[in-house]
Formats: sequence, structure tokens, C-alpha cells
Amino acid sequence: MDEARARDVLVAAGVLPGAAGDARLLALGENAVFAVGDLVVKVGRDAELLDRADRELRIAAWLAEAEVPAVRPAESEALLVEGHPVTVWHRLPDPVRLAGARDLAELLRLVHALPAPPFALPRRELLGGVERWLRLAGDTIDPADAAYLRERRDGFAAAAAGLTPHLPPGPIHGDALPRNVHIGPDGPVLVDLETFAGDLREHDLVVMALSHDRYGLPAEDYDTFTATYGWDVREWSGCSTLRGARETASCAWVAQHAPANPKALTEFERRVTSLRDGDETVRWYPF
Repeated sequence: MDEARARDVLVAAGVLPGAAGDARLLALGENAVFAVGDLVVKVGRDAELLDRADRELRIAAWLAEAEVPAVRPAESEALLVEGHPVTVWHRLPDPVRLAGARDLAELLRLVHALPAPPFALPRRELLGGVERWLRLAGDTIDPADAAYLRERRDGFAAAAAGLTPHLPPGPIHGDALPRNVHIGPDGPVLVDLETFAGDLREHDLVVMALSHDRYGLPAEDYDTFTATYGWDVREWSGCSTLRGARETASCAWVAQHAPANPKALTEFERRVTSLRDGDETVRWYPF
């Protein structure tokens, strides 16, 4: 889905108070995210994401009841428009600064203290999207690389199923990065709730460990994160397994963008080569 297709869906949805042509594109990934006036509209890549979009709205309402600072929905149900899920949200005020490791850790402490909601949360199927992302990549990527990632997926899925957690399992964000925290005038707010799950709390903590190891997060920022949260997941014997699973998923995620973006193909090839070589020092770049 490119921007033009997403805008066509936005027009067809008819959810904006003004002209869809005035909507500003904020992001284009699993969703196209548009802002206009006091609203934000997310257009999902395909119909397979409809259930996830509906669940994200329920999670946002539940977090509001629990008084956890998070993005709030403007509509209670997702729409399916021309094969794409569409959700509508209240727009957050402009950020006053960038979010940091401390902000994220403070919000995770709140989330990780929550009991289970009154509806079922899915497991964090970290590797569940690999097949779809590889399918979307098609012939743009080397078939041998796709086969390699499928083999890694199967191996890490089996290993992760046998892990013994250090923390009590429960609600997690699922993609716990500072980029998913918005700092408004009233403080940090959690955004992008679509990966929310009920699973090992360690999933949320491995994300920052991988950010330090692969994406250049400074050591002092990682230390701030672990000190604020109160524990370093790298002390846990299962850390390397969840890290390997997340690396596999992150590599496949980039692949879906390769047909339309040569830079995505370059980044995919960097990532898959480093995995094949077993080189954990190769720097990956956010995409």
C-alpha cells in the first residue's frame, strides 16, 4: 500500500470533518497514519489486520479506564473500507520534546502492574507476521533468504515456547520503544497499541536491549532504562532467545517494503547477511 492508495481509502471512509486531501501523512508502514484537525486516522495495509485494529481500540478504552496515559480512540469500532481497516483517534497535542529511555520505562512499569483486562489478549506472536511480510516481498528478495528466515522463525518459535520467565506474565505493549511514547504538555503518553498482548513481560524489555546492541542506543540510555524499570533483562537466561526471535521478525518486516523502496532492500540484505554470518556487531538502521 502506497500513499496514493491509502488516500483513496481515506476518502472512501468518509470519517474526516474536512477534505481528505488536506490530511497530512505522518507515517507509512503497517498502517498509513494521517492527521487532520483534531483527529488521526490509521489505514491498515490489508483486511487481515481488521481484528487487530478492533482490538487496539478496545485496549485503548481499557487503558483509559485504568488511567494509564495512552492515545484515546475517537470511534469505538474499526471500519473495513475497500479491504483496509480504518480506525479514528483523538489527535495528541504537539510534542514538547522527544521521548527518552526513562519515559518509556516509567510507562512500562504502569502497564506491567496491570491485571489482565476483562477481554482476552493474544499472545505476543512476534514471529506471526513473518510469512505475510515475506509474501509481500515476493521475488524482490532472494528466495534463499526467505527460506532462511522461515527456518529461523520455526526454530525460535519452538525455543520461545519453552522459556521460563523471570517476571510474572501479563499485559505488555509488545513494541516498547521510545518512538512509541509521545511527550505532550501533560507528560509521556503511550501510542501504537496494536501489538499489545498478554505474554512474557520480558518481551517489552528485550526490545531496548536489542536497540542497544543493533541500533546504536547509547549505553547510558540503556542504563537509564534498566535503572528506572528496576531490572536488566540481559540477566535472564532466555534473553538471547527472545532477541533472536525479534531480530528474525525485524528482518522480515523490512522485506515487505523492498518491492517499492530500494533502500529497504539494501537494509534487508544488510540484516539477513549479518544473521547468516552470526555477526551481532553489525549496525542495523531503523526503517
